[in-house]
Amino acid sequence: MPSLLICSTSAHGHVAPLLPIAAELVAAGHRVRFLTGAMFRAAVERTGAEHLALPAGADLDDDLDQRFPERARLTGVARMRFDLVELFLKPVPAQLRAVQEAVAAEPTDAVLTEPLFVGGSAYLLQRSGPADPMVIIAGTLPLSLSSRDTAPFGFGLPPFPGPIGRLRNAVLQFVAEKIIFGSVQRAADRIIRQATGSPLPCFVMDWPRLADAIVQFSVPGFEYPRSDLPDRVHFVGPLSLPTTEPAARPDWWADLDQDRPVILVNQGTVANQDYDELIAPALTALGRPAGEATDPLIVVTTGGRPLDTLPQPLPDNVRAATYLPFDQLLPKTDLMITNGGYGGVHAALRHGVPLIVAGTTEDKVEVGARIAYTGVGINLATNRPTPPQLAEAVRTVLGNGRYTAAAARLSNEIARAPGVSAIRSLIEEGRRTAPGGLSSKDEV
Repeated sequence: MPSLLICSTSAHGHVAPLLPIAAELVAAGHRVRFLTGAMFRAAVERTGAEHLALPAGADLDDDLDQRFPERARLTGVARMRFDLVELFLKPVPAQLRAVQEAVAAEPTDAVLTEPLFVGGSAYLLQRSGPADPMVIIAGTLPLSLSSRDTAPFGFGLPPFPGPIGRLRNAVLQFVAEKIIFGSVQRAADRIIRQATGSPLPCFVMDWPRLADAIVQFSVPGFEYPRSDLPDRVHFVGPLSLPTTEPAARPDWWADLDQDRPVILVNQGTVANQDYDELIAPALTALGRPAGEATDPLIVVTTGGRPLDTLPQPLPDNVRAATYLPFDQLLPKTDLMITNGGYGGVHAALRHGVPLIVAGTTEDKVEVGARIAYTGVGINLATNRPTPPQLAEAVRTVLGNGRYTAAAARLSNEIARAPGVSAIRSLIEEGRRTAPGGLSSKDEV
């Protein structure tokens, strides 16, 4: 029975995308252990995987601004630098020890980590030989590898073709590595050298290229073209929408079958503490105090917060729930308004739902840029859209079939993607080629 160790930073947005992977691999007969924070034990165990708790030095929680009060005062690049050092680099020594102990405890065929579990880079640097587990990166963020054909990750810039574009990218890459994130790179070199005896041999955002494989949970149609894309990158398509909480149909579910457009407003499960960022302006723009039968039906999810925290009273054409079964809701949805979480965006695209995105934090600036580049929606490029901006964007998307057509093209591409079976194939291939494993001529 193949054995897999999944490793994730202890934060909802990092753990949740990996849960469907764990569930599908368990269902396929794999032995799966999931190394992450203690607060996610129940969510992990619901997948059938065994939960392994990260040590205290690497166990975060979702209330980061309370734990790091100085973080709340930072925005943009300054916050990104802070997060990279404090949240993702400083836990590396504790993460590395936890991975080593888990691998030593029982035979392990593969270690699967998300890109910001940087302890994975330290584990790669200290592997002693081909008998050690292969390391696979789970691409739960937009592809961050540097390329001569793209601007550095985090700039939110679409490709610019030709020699001028490549010159732009080279200059921006130098600025990113040496100036903007120079202090982060120095911290990475210091921390990883102390943990492994070796410095990080690449730019910190590029560490996934050290792995044996990168399994990107997207399709080529939603990524920028790269002429220098490594062969180890495998696009496998998105999995089911990630969640750490089960969801049931609310009592208003039958309203979705009325003959009017359904617009889903989703501010995520972490960045939802301030409804004024997206939900409140959306309700102002689209809510109808005395609704008509032809008004769009606005569906709002609070991501776990109580419903009475929403702006009251709710307009007549609004329906709300703390959690919703997105796999059942999205086939009934005509448009999704979101702050740009990678998993939620792909869930919409799986069902051919066009998007309006308003988010510029974390990886959302890159998600929004790809939405605009691929034509599947409108990127408002702000964390706080105004009601008029949202109303105009809704009119544009619902009134112009090209957005729905572009989303449908990606839906068809996603339907052809291999999904988790690609991970199984990679693990089986690693088992065949490992010392004492199967012959390379054997079938998977």
